[in-house]
Amino acid sequence: MSEGASVGHNENSRTTDGVGTGARAERSAIDPKELLVSTAVEQPQSRQETRPSPVPRNGRWAGFRHLLQARMLELVREREVIFWVFVFPLLLALGLGFAFRDKPVAVSNVAIISGPRASDTVQMLGHSPSRDSVHANIADEQAAMRGFRLGKYDLVVRPSAEGGFEYRYDPSRPESVLARSLVNDALQRMSGRRDAVATTVVTSKEPGSRYIDFLIPGLLGMNLMNSGMWGIGFALVDMRQRKLLKRFVATPMRRSDFLMALASSRLILMVIEVGLLLGFGVLIFHMRVLGSLLTILLIGAIGAVSFGGLGLLTASRAQKIESVSGLINIVMMPMWIFSGVFFSYERFPAVVQPFIKALPLTALNDALRATILEGSSLLSQTGRISVLIAWGALSFLFALRWFRWT
Repeated sequence: MSEGASVGHNENSRTTDGVGTGARAERSAIDPKELLVSTAVEQPQSRQETRPSPVPRNGRWAGFRHLLQARMLELVREREVIFWVFVFPLLLALGLGFAFRDKPVAVSNVAIISGPRASDTVQMLGHSPSRDSVHANIADEQAAMRGFRLGKYDLVVRPSAEGGFEYRYDPSRPESVLARSLVNDALQRMSGRRDAVATTVVTSKEPGSRYIDFLIPGLLGMNLMNSGMWGIGFALVDMRQRKLLKRFVATPMRRSDFLMALASSRLILMVIEVGLLLGFGVLIFHMRVLGSLLTILLIGAIGAVSFGGLGLLTASRAQKIESVSGLINIVMMPMWIFSGVFFSYERFPAVVQPFIKALPLTALNDALRATILEGSSLLSQTGRISVLIAWGALSFLFALRWFRWT
């Protein structure tokens, strides 16, 4: 048994030695140059496979672009914003424009107290040059006085037996003052009065002198104020109340990019507002735009940024929607009344004129009217533009100092 085992072990060892010798012979048969070439070819491939891909980096304004895009998408999805910013000013201009476009001649209702000369007085008024502007009725004294007190009559005329007339009118009512002037002029002419100087009356309905021409720039300025104040102030407080500002601050976002995106969204809307409102006035009411469109857009942009600063200032500390709504109304109410949106601010006393002209909406409306209706250049509006820039710069300065993100 020991011999057989030793014989088997020797055969196995010889077999193993033969295999090992053959493998060594094959390895020794490979050319060393081929090993170097294969190593040189395979090595770069392994390096390319393990090389990490470069990490993409955003540019300086990438955050601003994304914030602006998100803000514009948010505005587009809010239908009430589209209505109040674009549709409501057009409806307001349409209603007021048609209300004052072809206004009929004002007719003064006059009561003639019954008496011996009442019929003659009515005939004199009926044959006078002012017959289309005066409507006279004969009434007893009690009915005439009652109608005058209730506003049915603008003027009460009592003919006297000596040939004169007594007028009862209310100086606080413009229609009563107008009726007295018309009736007195008509009766004086029919009684034989002649004018010492010949005069000619020419009525004008040309574009530029109508109420709608005065109204459109005022509506444009008011809309820029409303969209700047509410669009920025209300949106900021809403995000603060929903804790969105706190989440924005926790991201790598630049705070300046966030505020710039809000202001830039108003500038984009401003271009649409100016185009819609001016185009509406030109197409519907044949309004003449004498100034440069670029100048109008620049003035509108300065106004939008100025009111954006005011909106940012009002929303810098407010924590609730109710609070910022009250603050915005307090800021805008004096400008609604005094800044000449629907009527000229020249009607107010001279003592308050400096205060009125220092308001940003007054400066914006005056600059827009001068450019649109008179064709004024941008340089001629330097004073009014300076008022807008001062309001905007001071508002942004104080707002950034007092602004709360939480």
